[in-house]
Amino acid sequence: MDVIGQKYFTTVDFVLFALLLVASMVIGLYYALSGGRQRTTQEFLLADRSMKCLPLSLSLMASFQSAVAIVGTPAEVYANGTQYWFIGCSYILGLLIPAHIFIPVFYRLQLNSAYQYLELRFCKTVRICGTITFIFQMVIYMGVGVYTPALALNAVTGFHLWGAVLATGLICTVYTTLGGLKAVIWTDVFQTLVMFAGQLAVIIVGVQQVGGLSDFWRKIREGDRISSIDLNPDPTVRHTFWTLALGGVFLMLSLYGVNQAQVQRYLSSRTEKEAIMSCYMAFPCLQIALGLSCLMGLVMFACYGDNSTLNEQFFTSKDQMVLYFVMDMLQNFPGLPGLFVACLFSASLSTISSAFNSLATVTMEDLIKPHCPSMTEARATLLSKILAFLYGLVCLAMAYVFHLMNSSVLQAALSIFGMVGGPLLGLFCLGIFFPWANSTGAVMGLFAGLVMAFWVGIGGFVTQMPSSIIMHSQNCTDTVATENMTMATVTAILTAVTDKPSKPVGLHGLYSLSYMWYSALNSSVVVLFGLLQIPICHDQMNGVANKERNTEMEEERETFLPLSQISCLEQETAV
Repeated sequence: MDVIGQKYFTTVDFVLFALLLVASMVIGLYYALSGGRQRTTQEFLLADRSMKCLPLSLSLMASFQSAVAIVGTPAEVYANGTQYWFIGCSYILGLLIPAHIFIPVFYRLQLNSAYQYLELRFCKTVRICGTITFIFQMVIYMGVGVYTPALALNAVTGFHLWGAVLATGLICTVYTTLGGLKAVIWTDVFQTLVMFAGQLAVIIVGVQQVGGLSDFWRKIREGDRISSIDLNPDPTVRHTFWTLALGGVFLMLSLYGVNQAQVQRYLSSRTEKEAIMSCYMAFPCLQIALGLSCLMGLVMFACYGDNSTLNEQFFTSKDQMVLYFVMDMLQNFPGLPGLFVACLFSASLSTISSAFNSLATVTMEDLIKPHCPSMTEARATLLSKILAFLYGLVCLAMAYVFHLMNSSVLQAALSIFGMVGGPLLGLFCLGIFFPWANSTGAVMGLFAGLVMAFWVGIGGFVTQMPSSIIMHSQNCTDTVATENMTMATVTAILTAVTDKPSKPVGLHGLYSLSYMWYSALNSSVVVLFGLLQIPICHDQMNGVANKERNTEMEEERETFLPLSQISCLEQETAV
């Protein structure tokens, strides 16, 4: 059944959307047929370690600037004001720490997969546990990433649901399989420019529709959408300065510090210095993306105000409301709606292509190569391409699975993705910052962190369910929010909430913890439980049978502790 006031695309809009897909495919074909033609795993998975910092920085930003973020941040600002803008403060430490701690460790070891570090530091079991956890996380994520924006677009514009899903999924699969990481990075650059252009078009036209900058400013001030700094230290308050600026640091570290999709980009740079510079240059890119999304939400409020025409459309989520706003504002400008949809799906393409490539890398490097050490380079490259293609098909299959699920299950799936980032961050921190930590502690810590993550995450989800079904229009608004637990550039819970009359206590207090603190909590649990295993293991090592393992731990301590403490020359000697 059509939605009241549903908007439709013109021919020009469809042409612009098609051009985006064709351009992305051409970039993939270009890198498949040029240079080394993707004949080695080094070129296919790591772009021959030849990338410069500028394209890397744009790719770092685009990798997790998902389509859900493009529509989610404006909806958050429209509903609750600009408080969410303070998450930009977390970008400072969230990029400085990876630049000066994680990148030197990974780059100087010349790794292909971030999880190789876990075997070097701990043992093969820890490496496999980390790899499987990451694969589980990303398989869920890429299905949701391609399906959610297509679903919203279908509801608002009548754009064919599976036409959008298949076009996005198949085109992305083909150019990732043919062109490797170099194609992924350069399509990210192109798609980033399209994202910025689409958002700017909406902002400029929206401000003109309001009556100019002065009227725009007056309306958002009268509507109380310019938020002041909220210094409330209560961790159960969804958005305060502390939850966004401090809790957001851990979110950023789980993405830009240890996530394979980002680590792979660092490792593809020509030098360690360029890898660090790409991290620095990602900062203004992220700030621009955040600023444009927030401005778009303010323009949306200035155009509709509290008595929003959008609420009369009976949409099931506010991401659909954002798309309706775009179609409404740009309906008299042929081609501009298509430009914004191209912007939306550029975000989707950049996100899932990063997932395909990183999944192919960890599967090859962590699960296949260790068991097939004699595999030839040609066969390994071919197998890597097959893996990228197969993960593309898995993405489409997961999109279909989510299509069969109701909205609450979809929200839970997004939550699961968010729950995994914190424990993985804790696992790497345990290895890098605590040289006396051992393999037993790492495995137990990861297990404890995942248990805590699922307990708090699912507990909070179930606790909030009764209030979320009071209004059907409120039922899906948190869908975007759950993805925010993993992405510093993604928005918060979209449902407008009010302060609770009384502070929750006991388990309800734990379940009410702001999602911005989830990564901090879960990573801390991993480190704590990982260190608690040390006394037990030292007692066991008093025996003769464990002397050899004790010697290995001392060697690990000498090898990995200096990586964060000694000079560059000494580190190279140590490694």
